[in-house]
Amino acid sequence: MSEHPHLTSAQQVRPSDEDRDQVALRLQQAAAVGRIELAELDQRLSEIYQARTRGELAHAARGLPEPARTDTLVVRDEPGSRFAFSVFGWFSRGGRWVAPRVFTSLSMFGGGEIDLRDARFAAEEIRVRAFALWGYTEVVVPDDVEVEVKGFGLFGAFDRSAARSRRGAPRIVISGLALFGGVGTKAKAARKVTPGRD
Repeated sequence: MSEHPHLTSAQQVRPSDEDRDQVALRLQQAAAVGRIELAELDQRLSEIYQARTRGELAHAARGLPEPARTDTLVVRDEPGSRFAFSVFGWFSRGGRWVAPRVFTSLSMFGGGEIDLRDARFAAEEIRVRAFALWGYTEVVVPDDVEVEVKGFGLFGAFDRSAARSRRGAPRIVISGLALFGGVGTKAKAARKVTPGRD
């Protein structure tokens, strides 16, 4: 018999430290803009650390707007990988992964794709260094983050079409070299990251 029969099975899952931290941050942000008073903030923070299920944790954030996808992008988890390369071949790095502060790729007489749309970030600013030597690399970024592109093409092309300004959002800096090759950049819509779900 479940302890809280009115909660769904997902809501009865025990919360992680990351889940608690994310809700605490929402409450602090709500207090900062006047959505809740300091006395209520103190009471709700107590609820967070007493919560035994995700449903109880969600109750502590009652009446507050849902966080934006970018509010949950930066995590404390270990990066999934830091380097990718292809020589006369192809690499692909995408899906759900934690992108490190610096990710380096090398394509030599080959190609590859770095897809950050479903990635979480190890820092507010991450760097992608792409080197395409007689090869091609494509970097796909989510369209709701800030992107700076400052790579260089020498007898090749380093595309800057993904560059965009998004104040207050996490930031991606794409740099590197395209030598007799190319580095392409694209911005595409990302799926929503649900806190506490992998």
